[in-house]
Amino acid sequence: MQIPKFIGHEIFRHSTYGRWHPLRVPRVSTVMDLSRALGWLPPTQFITSPRAKPAALQHWHSPRYIAALQRIEASQSVTPQDRDLHDIGSVTNPVFPEIFRRPATAAGGSILAGELLQEGGVIYNPAGGTHHGMPDRANGFCYLNDPVLAMLSLRHHGVRRIAYVDIDAHHPDGVEVGFGGDPDCLMISVHEARLWPRTGKIENDAGGNAYNLPVPRGLNDSEMACIRDDLILPKVAAFRPDAIVLLCGADGLEEDPLSHMALSNNAQLDVLRGLMGIAPRLLVLGGGGYNPWSVGRLWAQVWGVLNGREAPEVLPDAAQTVLRSLRFDGNRRGKNPPEHWFTTLRDAAREGDVRDEVKDAVRVLLRRKMR
Repeated sequence: MQIPKFIGHEIFRHSTYGRWHPLRVPRVSTVMDLSRALGWLPPTQFITSPRAKPAALQHWHSPRYIAALQRIEASQSVTPQDRDLHDIGSVTNPVFPEIFRRPATAAGGSILAGELLQEGGVIYNPAGGTHHGMPDRANGFCYLNDPVLAMLSLRHHGVRRIAYVDIDAHHPDGVEVGFGGDPDCLMISVHEARLWPRTGKIENDAGGNAYNLPVPRGLNDSEMACIRDDLILPKVAAFRPDAIVLLCGADGLEEDPLSHMALSNNAQLDVLRGLMGIAPRLLVLGGGGYNPWSVGRLWAQVWGVLNGREAPEVLPDAAQTVLRSLRFDGNRRGKNPPEHWFTTLRDAAREGDVRDEVKDAVRVLLRRKMR
């Protein structure tokens, strides 16, 4: 591929997990609309995501679990066994109309990306990033695990060495289950310490191939820059990957309601810029992010960076209209959103001191060798 490809689908425009669930907010559709309003997403770069078939999902997920998701979507009801075995129908993993089709579409895009990247290139699937899903159960809003399926697809198409970098606020426990101990997969995760799922402690190397960096509350741009330059980029470059998978969650941004980090969107974009060009294949996935404005503004810029485009200082009217149409009902941040959430994509920098605990944690991981 000579130009980056964007994988998306209209199913994400109106599908929600329910009126009060954190994933009630539009995310992928906002990114598509903003990118088009800015003239960044011509039809030649857009791919409509296929819906993954059960056989493809069963490369990692159990047949009984996939069958349960399909049955529950059809009936819109769960049995006590569904709750006990698969954690479907819980507060975090509710039943909703597209409970199979929506995650299967996100996973279909990631599986397709593994195929399209066989000869190299760059692909963006903002619907992807469901990194908590487990083989036989839903977990943390994630019914399937599309990052694992993407990496298995890359492997199926001849790509051996994969660097998986996750800068979501939450630890990717499902990906660790899928690729822990794999010497041809480097896993690096930067996540908030003691935040759900409360895994990913610094001493956990996932069988020898993971660098888990739990960070303190209030992580700022300067601290993320230190982590990027001292840990992420050197480790990935030394690994010499055939492909990089970056999960670019937006929940580490200061405005997100489900974490306590203090990053601007510049921090994530700078990690992306640093990783570009290290490997001949790059797949960027979405992930967490529960404030519709901070998600849309970051993820649209991700697509811009992948195409060498800079966001304008002041957005054109069409892009402002997209942002002004968003709602964040049930959260105080939606009552009086600041004007810059409508008029710009780029945050003001949120720099500060690099705390000793961050420096010390990076040093601990730098001393560790992959097994």
